[in-house]
Amino acid sequence: MTRNLALTALACVTLAACGTPQQQCIAQNTREYRVVTNLLDEVQGNLARGYAWEEREVTRTVWRDCSSVWRDKDGNRRIVDRPCLRDVTDIERYRVPIDPAAETRKRDNLSARQAALLPRAEQVVRACRAAHPE
Repeated sequence: MTRNLALTALACVTLAACGTPQQQCIAQNTREYRVVTNLLDEVQGNLARGYAWEEREVTRTVWRDCSSVWRDKDGNRRIVDRPCLRDVTDIERYRVPIDPAAETRKRDNLSARQAALLPRAEQVVRACRAAHPE
């Protein structure tokens, strides 16, 4: 578990180092605005479709060819393919019914939050561009 956390932290640090200083500044300081915008897009898509999408992992067992090594009577190693069962995990998308009234309230609240965050996001973008010209 600790190794996974360390690898995840290393990946985040590596990704944070990508981009120009201006892009890093903008990305770090407009995160909430971008999250609200993405949520608003998702809610509007749900309302347009009439349902939401969710994902789940589905594990199934399939036959695959597995290689195995064995020695013949002279001691020579041979590689033989034989069928074996392997678990395969896929991501499955499925429809989820929505409550249009609740989604409409959610859309209205997200729109209001986005409008409130917009002036600060624009100010931050101008400041980052001034501080880190390309």
